Amino acid sequence: MSIDSNNDWQLETLAVRAGQERSQFNEHSEALYLTSSFVFENAAQAAARFSGEEEGNVYSRFSNPTLSLFQDRLAALEGAESAICTASGMSAIMSLVMAHLKAGDHVVASAGLFGATIQLFNNILARFGISTTYASQTRPEEWAAAIRPETKLFFLETPSNPLTEVADIAALAEIAHAKGILVAVDNCFCTPALQRPLELGADLVVHSATKYLDGQGRVLGGAVVGSKKLTEEVFKFLRTAGPTLSAFNAWVLAKGLETLKIRMAAQSANALELATWLEAHPKVARVFYPGLASHPQHALAMRQQKSGGAIVSFEVKGGKPEAWKVVDNCRLLSITANLGDVKTTITHPATTTHGRISAEARTTAGIGDGLLRIAVGLEAVQDLQADLERGLAQL
Repeated sequence: MSIDSNNDWQLETLAVRAGQERSQFNEHSEALYLTSSFVFENAAQAAARFSGEEEGNVYSRFSNPTLSLFQDRLAALEGAESAICTASGMSAIMSLVMAHLKAGDHVVASAGLFGATIQLFNNILARFGISTTYASQTRPEEWAAAIRPETKLFFLETPSNPLTEVADIAALAEIAHAKGILVAVDNCFCTPALQRPLELGADLVVHSATKYLDGQGRVLGGAVVGSKKLTEEVFKFLRTAGPTLSAFNAWVLAKGLETLKIRMAAQSANALELATWLEAHPKVARVFYPGLASHPQHALAMRQQKSGGAIVSFEVKGGKPEAWKVVDNCRLLSITANLGDVKTTITHPATTTHGRISAEARTTAGIGDGLLRIAVGLEAVQDLQADLERGLAQL
């Protein structure tokens, strides 16, 4: 029995109900299908399934009921026609690019992209003849100036990692669409609970489902969301190349979506309180958080997002030695580069997430040696403050 998604349902209801297909057992919780293949009634049905003439599952490299559950639920939350899930966030980006670009094509991308994404564009895609120009996240005129006849894609993440710069999605979409260019937005930091890029003019949305969509640091996953026409090209790539999400991970991610909105609301509230405390701290040089009035794109963020999100970055005075001192004195915050967990994490971007890009690229992106990034979880904010104060007091 199908649990049909209703366009009138609110996000909280879609997160709990969308995408479920009950089996003959009429289970209440979503079923987990751990199988590599599916049995056909006869040779004719097998041929029809493989050719696409008949809908139905064929092989779990590209079709599985549990994957469909996660895809349909995420698409409903983003207000999209379709979603294709992948093995990780990076495989989602790669699948999107390989599906829609070819040798000789050009990408305009945010200068402050996540380090691994920059590595993908610079060191891998460039080898296959796809070039990239980087533009300021906050200056649409730079994106317009970077367009070439062969430009086929605008790729941005907003807010950016780790400086939380906010891009004007609608403005960039207007520039791109005037030239027939696709717009893809990495919505990892906000998720559809806080921001829906498709409603702002984006063509495709990318997720590292590993982060807030799961929300508890359990599994890897990724997704590309958009129209059926655009995601169908991603599906064709995934079917052949196989950057496939496992059924178990898809089940975990689908269950993670059920609590997405309440987690994002609570973690965003904690982040705002922590950012406000850090901004007043005498040992902190600067705080980066869209929910603060001092953030350069605060007004845009409050129009485009439902809150400032759960990522807080800040600079300490003194550079890397002092930043590491703060990290090394943490007893509660987890020292790890992952984010999106209910457990608060802290990392030094210049030597971890952005450590593989050049020092020049880090400088251009504004990632200094004194910068720290905190992904705020669900602990008591007072305990997080006390943990950070242990290191800050020694600076």
